Amino acid sequence: MTLGTAFHARTAVANRKMQWREWAGYFAASVYADHHDIEYNAIREAAALIDVTPLYKYRVSGPDATRFVDRVITRDATRIRVGQVIYTPWCDERGKVIDDGTVARLDEDSYRWTAAHPQLRWFRHNAVGLDVAIEEITEQIAALALQGPTSRGVLEAATGESFGDLGYYRRRPARIGDIELDVSRTGYTGDLGYELWVDWTRAVDLWDRLSEVGRSYGLRPAGMLALDIARLEAGLILIEVDYTSARHALISEQAYSPLEIGLDRLVNVGKPGDFVGKRALLAERKRPGAGRRLVGLELDWDDLEKLYGAHGLPPTVPAAAWRVPVPLYAARRRQIGRATSGTWSPTLKKNIALGSVEASHDRPGTRLQIEWTVEARRRAVRATVVPLPFFDPPRKRG
Repeated sequence: MTLGTAFHARTAVANRKMQWREWAGYFAASVYADHHDIEYNAIREAAALIDVTPLYKYRVSGPDATRFVDRVITRDATRIRVGQVIYTPWCDERGKVIDDGTVARLDEDSYRWTAAHPQLRWFRHNAVGLDVAIEEITEQIAALALQGPTSRGVLEAATGESFGDLGYYRRRPARIGDIELDVSRTGYTGDLGYELWVDWTRAVDLWDRLSEVGRSYGLRPAGMLALDIARLEAGLILIEVDYTSARHALISEQAYSPLEIGLDRLVNVGKPGDFVGKRALLAERKRPGAGRRLVGLELDWDDLEKLYGAHGLPPTVPAAAWRVPVPLYAARRRQIGRATSGTWSPTLKKNIALGSVEASHDRPGTRLQIEWTVEARRRAVRATVVPLPFFDPPRKRG
């Protein structure tokens, strides 16, 4: 049964068209406004509130908490300082990604860990022999993403504190009146933004305070349709869309290593401790040029115009981001991969996509073709491999 999150009393009222999707067993608004581009504009030009409570959340604590985190993730957990947040994947024994998420160090012996899928059994399985407690806190902690260029102004007006000194991927506790919360300089939009972690029972109070203060900053709620466009512009991957969790892979080709989804920079095979999947990832590095790579793609607009023009039609692109795999071809129409998701970027004024391609075709500037259907006829449009992210404003880190 799908349930409302801690913010549902407010999101249900704001969602006048009652357009919902299911996210990890919770209702998540697809769109609040008459069209999602209004909410997208809030993310890029003002500030937006996004309910991200459905993320699975875990508290890891105890004398061996750091040893446990280091055993599971691909990054060096011994380097995570108190007040720091990291983004990381974690793998199975074959070096294939199970999930990706954030790990925030709360104090010397405790962490908050987020994931897209349930992880409690996997975590406890890998905690054998360690003095560590692992608790799922998904239904205890609500989460609200405050994103956009004016998000800092909203947060400072609400808390009465300055947040200009809170660095990218850092966190600290704060208060809004009598509401205690934890603030992290993180998000899934590729823009300036924060994620606010609050006790489930105070979620509605937090929403109300931010909404009141945020009126003069252009704050509005944003749903999943707007978020999907923003995360694509930021080149951020989505599990079960841009890659398949190793747990859900039915065949070996559906399982991806960090290298194959653009996360190799987050793999520290030289860290002092062992970690799950280390041997397989070391072996993979000895095979340069093998496997697949995640790339950014820009679609040729002139080709799109010609395809539609041949049918006497104006060029058309989907209003929302798409998540259906689309074949990618090299010379002589040989398929070398697939586009996993894409969108028209309102900010960049370009048709962009993420793609999984053979390693020999991952260099920026490589010309490929993407399948595009017009009037039920499948044709090809030129696509160029470009560096990721597509959109990376200085304010994100500034």
